[in-house]
Amino acid sequence: MSTQNPIWGFTDFAETFGGRLAMMGFFLALVTEVLTGQGIVGQIAALLNF
Repeated sequence: MSTQNPIWGFTDFAETFGGRLAMMGFFLALVTEVLTGQGIVGQIAALLNF
């Protein structure tokens, strides 16, 4: 196994992919907050009290 192309760990691809997922999650959280009028904690509480 070559040390130049690691499969596990902090690779450039993993950091970029994780950052993009975090940006998408933050954006979707803001959109649902605008659409529902409830914050993130309020949305989670509403889901748990079904």
